[in-house]
Amino acid sequence: MTSRRPKAFREVFVWIWLPAAVEPVVAGRIAREGELFVFNYGRSYLSRPDRRPIYLSELPLKPGAIAPEAPLEIAGCLRDGSPDAWGRRVIVNRLTGLAADDAGAFDLDEITFMLASGSDRAGSLDFQASPSVYVSREPTGATLDDLSEAAARVERGEPIPPALDRALLHCSSIGGSRPKALIGQSARKFIAKFSATNDTYAVVKAEYVAMRLARLAGLNAAPVELASAGGKDVLLVERFDRAWTPAGWTRRSAVSALTIFGLGEMQAHYASYSDLADIVRARFASARRTLRELFARMVFNVLVGNNDDHARNHAAFWDGEKLELTPAYDICPQARGGRETNQAIFIVGADRRSLLETCRTAAPRFHLRDREARDVVEEQVDCIRREWRNVCDEAALSEVDRSFLWRRQFLNDYAFEGFAGGTPAGL
Repeated sequence: MTSRRPKAFREVFVWIWLPAAVEPVVAGRIAREGELFVFNYGRSYLSRPDRRPIYLSELPLKPGAIAPEAPLEIAGCLRDGSPDAWGRRVIVNRLTGLAADDAGAFDLDEITFMLASGSDRAGSLDFQASPSVYVSREPTGATLDDLSEAAARVERGEPIPPALDRALLHCSSIGGSRPKALIGQSARKFIAKFSATNDTYAVVKAEYVAMRLARLAGLNAAPVELASAGGKDVLLVERFDRAWTPAGWTRRSAVSALTIFGLGEMQAHYASYSDLADIVRARFASARRTLRELFARMVFNVLVGNNDDHARNHAAFWDGEKLELTPAYDICPQARGGRETNQAIFIVGADRRSLLETCRTAAPRFHLRDREARDVVEEQVDCIRREWRNVCDEAALSEVDRSFLWRRQFLNDYAFEGFAGGTPAGL
């Protein structure tokens, strides 16, 4: 297919679903000024009695231009609604037809990605070319098999035939780096996560097992189901930013931890669980309960080998005044190249080692006593040991994959190094 450069846009209008609303209203405009994307609230929005800031820390309710603070080029709460790595790859494929090896070098700006992606994006925002007419980019009729085939073609760098083109919008507005799409089933909506062509083990089923064990261990984790498309496994993660009402779908505002930290993609490695705990104490509702939940998620990631716990894989609901931790998502055990490994963000200080002892030393930042921190570890280890076989049976995980994951990703010996009591007996 001949590559074609899409039309360049200098501005885009931000529409928002206010609480309990099933239709959006225009909130403001993003305009490109040099290398920055500057936001203005609309006068009509500022005059609404039910107005609320898109995110107070970045976009307070006031007239006039609001430029992003350095080092950001665009406010993080707006960037959260834009596609991430996988969605951008889909859009490049759809707009240009470039092969995968060339797609990464094709220069598309943020406004193009916003307008070329589907409307059913994370959170409560959408992006439109018009300030007065809302046109939803939510195609219907694509089956799970269609979505799986379209995702596989994008992954292989192949052009999409017209019959599958409508499926791509379902794949374009969600974050992450692995192939995925959005689907709906009556009064529920899901993110569908597909097997990748370069998977060397049952990645989709491993994530199912981890997510199910997280809920069994008492974490507030998103519900998951397993499905199949094109003979491959598909993980369905129920969306927590949508709610069905008799009048239609409502949307909940959410921001990523990257936005909460005030960091951009290039500064993401500075993020820290302990620093997030400090923010929780200052700006979250139900801070004490949230601190324990955050600590438990950190420990669980270490225990199941999920070291892809970067700041975009944590998020919070935003109600206009306070933050509230969303259910956990993207708890996916990662391939392990050696015995030692690190988490994607720091645990405490400059220490990101995937060790329970590192977590334990961070406990005071979460307002947990040492005994409380140890209880969290012991309860999770007991749950993983007790429920492992049952959850693997649910997933129809083969004995080969069970053997591969057990003690390599799940309850790896390295996690217990230096921890008082060492590796629990029976492992």
